[in-house]
Amino acid sequence: MRILVVEDHPALREMVAGHLGRRGFAVDAVATADAARGALEAAAYDALVLDLGLPDGDGMAILREVQSRPAGPVPTLIVTARDALGDRVGGLDGGADDYILKPFDLIELEARIRAVLRRPGSRPCTVLRCGGLEFDTSRREASVAGRVVELTRRESDLLDALVRAAGRIVIRDVLEQSLYAHDEAVTPNALEATVSRLRKRLAGSGVRIESRRGIGYRLAADGDASA
Repeated sequence: MRILVVEDHPALREMVAGHLGRRGFAVDAVATADAARGALEAAAYDALVLDLGLPDGDGMAILREVQSRPAGPVPTLIVTARDALGDRVGGLDGGADDYILKPFDLIELEARIRAVLRRPGSRPCTVLRCGGLEFDTSRREASVAGRVVELTRRESDLLDALVRAAGRIVIRDVLEQSLYAHDEAVTPNALEATVSRLRKRLAGSGVRIESRRGIGYRLAADGDASA
């Protein structure tokens, strides 16, 4: 799952991004409203952690823009020092899914993010199938004939992207964007290594991951020879 953290305080931004990254999220962290807008245009996020007091604008403007996006709103948790009742009510009425006051505990923030993502409508609860493989996009869980396939976070993100496009090629750039944060160091063969590990996990599932050299990858059911 990919999270965008918008926080202008450098130490707090680093702490939040670091904690969530260690807990299995792909995290992009920015300090300004303009950078937040750019990130939201460039990538799809599962949740937004939003400070209100930004150096180039009010976070409430970002919240309004996120709520009216043609692609649909992004679940948003406001994290702010504004503790007045009017601010809290305004944030929640403005579309925020949660309103957290500073200072806060990182473990609680993580728990609140997971709670928001579990809410109906936050992420489509859909079970996708390809061959003998089932992938629950809400639980991020793969199974074959009722047997759960253990996946790492990156393997799960990769499978999510491939199974949603089952039968079609997903280009490398799209896959790398799904798996890695913007500022994350990515080696040239990192994606190939993740694909290789996922192939081993899916052995006997009735599906295979096909490579298209220089283009990307495709998930196909055994017996499907179409390109």
